[in-house]
Amino acid sequence: MVKIGIVGLGFMGKMHYGCYSSLDNAKIIAICDIDENRFKNTGETAGNIAGAEGELDLSDKTLYTDFDEMVEKEDLDGISICLPTYLHPEYTKKALKAGLNVLCEKPMALSTELCEEMVAAANDAGKRLQIGQCIRFWPEYVKLKEMIESKEYGELKVLTFQRLALTPTTGWQNWYLDGNKSGGAALDLHIHDSDFVQYVFGMPKAVVTTGMTGPTGDYDHMVTQYRYDDDKVITAEGGWMMQASWGFEMSFNAVFEKATVSFDVTKDPMFRVCPADGDQFTPDVLPGTGYSQEIAHFVNAIAGEDVPEITTSQASKESVRLVLAEKESAKTGSKVEL
Repeated sequence: MVKIGIVGLGFMGKMHYGCYSSLDNAKIIAICDIDENRFKNTGETAGNIAGAEGELDLSDKTLYTDFDEMVEKEDLDGISICLPTYLHPEYTKKALKAGLNVLCEKPMALSTELCEEMVAAANDAGKRLQIGQCIRFWPEYVKLKEMIESKEYGELKVLTFQRLALTPTTGWQNWYLDGNKSGGAALDLHIHDSDFVQYVFGMPKAVVTTGMTGPTGDYDHMVTQYRYDDDKVITAEGGWMMQASWGFEMSFNAVFEKATVSFDVTKDPMFRVCPADGDQFTPDVLPGTGYSQEIAHFVNAIAGEDVPEITTSQASKESVRLVLAEKESAKTGSKVEL
């Protein structure tokens, strides 16, 4: 049984809690949050994806408000760090130094230099550092990657992503709205699709981005074209400047030679394959969500099981580098080469 701790009981902490609780080979031992009220009012946090609603029964968990105390007293195998982005490096390095395997929420950090410190800490400790780039595990995106690589519907010609949300105002001390702490929507939200692009196709040769600064003082809406050596068109749009009644859109449209494949969480059915010959249909995909799949992957890996290499800390660092290049392109109004 893999013994788990969670630090940070906001939306993502609750999401991780639910995913770990569904596994037969993991047990949550302890939870840490600096705000004791989070332990009393566990039903108050919510996010843009279902799965973290409702009250939690914490009666059999040991609760802490001090991270160092939890790490010292508890015999843990792994820990989920579900804290604001600007705290990721500090607490990741602490946990690794204490001999724990770490699943740290995305984005990895606010700079590539900080990412490199986290990678080095994991290497020094000989422990696993996994960053929560959950789209690599999201069932419909997994299926899309399979279609691209198998060329089941011929060559991919065009691929567009959209990830649009309302402005987040529920974070601890409103940290999302401070670009110096969150990196804005570009680094917190849009990075999901940037990471998936470099996962499937490798790092682009260059990016061309237009962006709009928003309530964080950083880029809170951007559109990027990812340039490769061939003529395929790959773009991603992401931002959190939508009005409160908008909700959330996570979608992609893939144009193959012999089919169009679409996914949109706002539609029913969400996932469709529209082949050149025959009627549209919804293909079978893995169960659960990207969150449940990535957490099962983390637990299985530290339990010693043979798992595929879906994500690495180095790849997550590269995704931060990619988004920072997109920001530079938006700032300068010119192509940025990588």
